[in-house]
Amino acid sequence: MEAVAYEYGSKELLRRLADPFWFQAFSCVLGFDWHSSGTTTTTTGALKMAVKPAVHGFRVAGGERQDR
Repeated sequence: MEAVAYEYGSKELLRRLADPFWFQAFSCVLGFDWHSSGTTTTTTGALKMAVKPAVHGFRVAGGERQDR
């Protein structure tokens, strides 16, 4: 994420995250099995923890609740 945002900007990062094929590949890069259920929720939860709004200019919504 940092590399894409740095090289191509936040708009391109958002465009890529919105692409279902890119998002699925990104989930696989993070180590999630490509056909298991919950990859979207888990990946979105990881993004929510990793994204720094002040740096990227956007926030991530969704994913697993972290306050359990």
